[in-house]
Amino acid sequence: MSPTLFKNVHVLDVRQGALLEAHEVLVEGDTIREVSDTPITRPGARVIDGGGRTLMPGLIDCHVHVTFSHTHLGLLAGTPNTTLAYRALPILRGMLRRGFTTVRDCGGADWALKQAVEDGMDGTVIGPRLFVSGPALSPTGGHGDFRARSDRLQPVGCGCQRLASTRVVDGVDAVRGAVRELLQMGADQIKIMSSGGVASPTDPIDALGYSLEETRAIVDEAAARHTGVLAHAYTPAAIRRAVQCGVRSIEHGNLIDAPTAALMAERGTFAVPTLITYEALARDGARLGLGPESVAKIARVRAAGLRSLEIFKAAGVKLAFGTDLLGASHALQSEELLIRAQVQTPLEILQSATLVGAELLGQQGKIGEVTPGARADLLLVNGNPLQDLRCLAGQGERIALVMQGGQLRFNALRS
Repeated sequence: MSPTLFKNVHVLDVRQGALLEAHEVLVEGDTIREVSDTPITRPGARVIDGGGRTLMPGLIDCHVHVTFSHTHLGLLAGTPNTTLAYRALPILRGMLRRGFTTVRDCGGADWALKQAVEDGMDGTVIGPRLFVSGPALSPTGGHGDFRARSDRLQPVGCGCQRLASTRVVDGVDAVRGAVRELLQMGADQIKIMSSGGVASPTDPIDALGYSLEETRAIVDEAAARHTGVLAHAYTPAAIRRAVQCGVRSIEHGNLIDAPTAALMAERGTFAVPTLITYEALARDGARLGLGPESVAKIARVRAAGLRSLEIFKAAGVKLAFGTDLLGASHALQSEELLIRAQVQTPLEILQSATLVGAELLGQQGKIGEVTPGARADLLLVNGNPLQDLRCLAGQGERIALVMQGGQLRFNALRS
């Protein structure tokens, strides 16, 4: 791979919140080697004239489901994994085109799909770098148990219950075994259901998921392999239970209160709000097959979304960027940036989608910034995101170039 030299670019420093004008950046292999305000000489390098555009780090989405090709998750039950993987290909490509060079999949994608992306240097599979959870763990009747109500509860594992994104498992010994199996199969982190959810049919939002003993066992097993646990949780009671057991991040958290947010800040627990998904589900969920129970739950958590962001921010909780979109709604991924702008500054939002995401993934200094030694995940943008986040919205129309690990994935400058 020939070195690449970016000239005539303004580098976005997400740590300092500054646009470094008239800089040059040298990429060798998959790594940023030099960032300079003076000319860089590198014989044999491919030169890209940025034309005064902004060169910034690739974005990080810490809550996606790349195999969720349908809004009604129950309809994915029984779908072969090969079919799910094929359907994921345009979803992955769309994310990368929108500037998301790394994503954390929170249920569905497995090691095989992650490996296909990493092996796709020839362009066979193009998509963001994946950090996968495999199937999320759910207690019986929790968010992840998609069995319909009946006078006969079908046993877990029967054809009607198979859903690649979740695994129903109960009891301390059983959850320990499940975590060990998932980690052996290549999971980067473990996801658990700590409260009720929107898309599942039989669990109220304020239902508690795993017990303290089960949650501690899951966290303990993950820690033994030097990784962490993310917990789906909405209510203060569910969030406190998860945080007290040592989970690394709370997903959603729409119904958070100030004392619970303060506990998260004290423990260093991350929050990953996903506000755009409730907008999408409120608009299209019923039309796309969600039942009336789920539609009612959507209204409750949607109304609390922006307030939760204010509470997290006031408490000093580390906020990562997430979207949690399903089916056709994946195209709305970048709209999360604009929703958050009602509460956060552009710099805070950009840091959520770069530095904070990198820290949550244990990739500090490796991704999420334009600095020597970091991976060359770079976007060339028409505009200044510090002034107007709309240059990152849509489907990447104002992103002229996407580089991932030193590879040019999209380049509108070729002509």
